[in-house]
Amino acid sequence: MEENLDKNNEGNKEISHNNPKSNSEEIKGPKPEVAINMDIKNGESSSKVVMKNEINIPEKPITKPKKELPVEKKPFQEFIKIHLIPSLTEEINQRGLEINSISLNNTNRPIAGDKCWVINCEIKDTCNFWLSFEKDDISSLKSISLSKPNQKPSIIESFLIDEKRITLKLIISRVLQRLNGQKLLGVN
Repeated sequence: MEENLDKNNEGNKEISHNNPKSNSEEIKGPKPEVAINMDIKNGESSSKVVMKNEINIPEKPITKPKKELPVEKKPFQEFIKIHLIPSLTEEINQRGLEINSISLNNTNRPIAGDKCWVINCEIKDTCNFWLSFEKDDISSLKSISLSKPNQKPSIIESFLIDEKRITLKLIISRVLQRLNGQKLLGVN
């Protein structure tokens, strides 16, 4: 058995002497993995040297591109003034109606009289509506009031109370649905 180990040591020395690469070249290149398999059968032993070349590439952290904040997560006034009012105006105009005025104010809610954020919209020769937000948060309690031109609203209704996720499209569609329900946007 000692003879086999001595032969293996001599073979290993020959392999290292026959290698013309310098130490710096060996460091730069991939390092081979050495596995020694020993078989023992009937009192005889033999060993095999198996060389495996595996390149270990350092893992780079994968950076995900930053997603832009959804418009619904933006500050309340930015959402209303930059996204909701222009989109709502465009939708109403596409239905052939003209908006005389639309604005956001922290004022008294129609009928109830409590102070909150109110979008007041006057649609020419059609109606006025007030979309009220209890707090400066689109998820806060909301209400809507409608009236014919030059009249005061007589009813205040809750708005989007059962919705868990409030989106820009949802607010617009429900305002239009409410106006259409009163036959203010044309024939049903």
